[in-house]
Amino acid sequence: MRSTPLLAAAALSLMSQSVSAETTPERPKPMVPHTRAADLTEEQFGVKVPDPFRWLENDVRTDPEVKRWVDDQNKVTDAYLGTLPGRGILADRMKKLLNFERSGIPRKAGSRYFYTRNDGLQNQSVLWVKDGLDAAPRVLIDPNLWAKDGATALAEWQASDDGRYLLYAVQDGGTDWRTLRVINVETGKPIGDEVKWVKFSSLAWKGDGSGFFYSRFPAPDKDGTFQSLNVNQSVYFHKIGTAQADDKLIYATPDKPKLGHTAQVTDDGQYLLVTTSSGTDDRYELNVGRIDGDKPIRVRPIVKGLDHDWQLAGSSGSRFIFLTNKDAPRGRLVAMDVKRPLAPLKELVAESKATMVGASQVGDKVILAYLGDAKSEAELRDLDGRLVGPVKLPGIGTAAGFGGKGGDPETFFTFSSFATPPTVYRFNTATGEKSIFSQPKVAFNPDDFVTEQVFYPSKDGTRVPMFIVKRKDLKGPAPTLLYGYGGFNISVTPSFSATKLAWIEQGGVLAIANLRGGGEYGKAWHDAGRLGNKQNVFDDFISAGEFLIAAGTTGKGQLAIEGRSNGGLLVGAVVNQRPDLFAAALPGVGVMDMLRFNRFTAGRYWVDDYGDPGKEEDFKKLLGYSPYHNIMAGKAYPAILVTTADTDDRVVPGHSFKYTAALQAAELGSKPHLIRIETRAGHGSGKPTDKVIAEGADSYAFIAKWTGLAIENR
Repeated sequence: MRSTPLLAAAALSLMSQSVSAETTPERPKPMVPHTRAADLTEEQFGVKVPDPFRWLENDVRTDPEVKRWVDDQNKVTDAYLGTLPGRGILADRMKKLLNFERSGIPRKAGSRYFYTRNDGLQNQSVLWVKDGLDAAPRVLIDPNLWAKDGATALAEWQASDDGRYLLYAVQDGGTDWRTLRVINVETGKPIGDEVKWVKFSSLAWKGDGSGFFYSRFPAPDKDGTFQSLNVNQSVYFHKIGTAQADDKLIYATPDKPKLGHTAQVTDDGQYLLVTTSSGTDDRYELNVGRIDGDKPIRVRPIVKGLDHDWQLAGSSGSRFIFLTNKDAPRGRLVAMDVKRPLAPLKELVAESKATMVGASQVGDKVILAYLGDAKSEAELRDLDGRLVGPVKLPGIGTAAGFGGKGGDPETFFTFSSFATPPTVYRFNTATGEKSIFSQPKVAFNPDDFVTEQVFYPSKDGTRVPMFIVKRKDLKGPAPTLLYGYGGFNISVTPSFSATKLAWIEQGGVLAIANLRGGGEYGKAWHDAGRLGNKQNVFDDFISAGEFLIAAGTTGKGQLAIEGRSNGGLLVGAVVNQRPDLFAAALPGVGVMDMLRFNRFTAGRYWVDDYGDPGKEEDFKKLLGYSPYHNIMAGKAYPAILVTTADTDDRVVPGHSFKYTAALQAAELGSKPHLIRIETRAGHGSGKPTDKVIAEGADSYAFIAKWTGLAIENR
């Protein structure tokens, strides 16, 4: 008998269908709170769509009923998690694995070097400064002093070119909103300037240090701070020592309120570059304006059409160097004279088999970063594109950084892999010399682990890469965590995670699939997993699970899956499509209602990847895989622990609330379907270390229980 989606009208009477799922004798399924189901159905394009849990979209801060629901759910979840064997062992081990001193990538301004450092278990990393490379470091900003719960973070920051001032963003409770402040680097004291309602902004100092450019939205209504749509982003200039009300509007498009704008200043301080986008698809328009003292900046277009990716790599006067995918799906390097933007582009470095993902002028060279089968590569070129040589990396992993300026050959980068935390390197583009700036000392031996890259066929035969990480001594099928993302042109590359390493240490396997929709192989790979092709992403992930079982990496009943944000959508969708394949699932901060995602905060940007629910063709495709709308009553589902946070204003928690309520309202077998709702946390950035450990221990103890991984002191 064919199962029917939960939100079909017949399923609106809660717990009304029989179930033939197998039972788990170890422990009865936890009794979840009753969730009120409203009699709400809307007709869209001739299709009647029930939405019984829409009231859970309301803000938990202002709606008492939603607040009670959250409290009741957390009580049940906390009680259940407290019974899991090994939860404390995992938490203790994660704490030890994270307890190492680590540094961020230094940024040079004037003769000063700025970088973040964490002594190991600090909830927030501290910003340090050195007045010279060999000078003693001193603390400039310690965000751990800002809030007792450690949930107020130092977000973006940028020093003025001379190193005199530091502009920094404060992020409270995980929200995407930022408040900007400025500190005098010499004295370490704030100068009093404050700028509010900043979000999705770059920070760009004027070359003379007299002020900075930033992007902000109009102040939202009091009740809409964390839910209202973000429209009418504009670029402003703030002069040091003045009030925000006096900031000068530089660029806005009130006739096109959905466009977003960010600003950059060229290294020589001569030009302001304003980059405009309509969503998340790396398709931009460019406007440029000459900076001439205090004269008004008049920007003019140099690239129109929102058709291609453009990343500024460097400049010399009016000669700008860009990384672009125009006429090159995997990227190429070109030069443009912005005084003559209609003239043909000069190609400096042609497209290659590897995907060009970054370019930066450092001194009189350009460093190009590539992905070759999802692994970092880098090379050095002169300003005319001639190859100087490769930048040798320590091995298979991920390199990040390489920032710098024309005229100064010094740069820094990090390198990390699944079992190696980031080491910071100093690199000189003039001499090719490379040295270690900081290297962490860790409480484990990286040589105890092995990483293998495999390629497996998806449903349509597409060859998909996947990393498999495990203990070197592990033999035979083992409980396995399969992680994926598959969207927004984002590449998933080797990176260190203490929480995941704790899983691997216990004898679990970690698999990371490089699904279509990501950026691993350029524009074509991204396009193959978005809009009408989104099912390819789900097929890639399901095929990865089938491959792991067929290859003997894991066994039936030993496979868990995890994804966050767009990856949470991925997990929710594939569980609906193949509940039999997975033993447990961890959908985190997921986009779960594909018919209403564009009505909240930044959701409107995502139509580039998902399509527009207001268009009939897109609506039908979205309804076909929306996790909230396609839960199959009568099927035995895996154990599911949904995670979200009350201050998530990227993917509002209502997505996870509604999805969880729908899971709990259906007959889906004997395994638990719970939600863990963090307080004073957001989509992920700025999360305190103690919250990272707590969520990691809860999540991996949960999947250990349902995949059969025995957690032991080691």
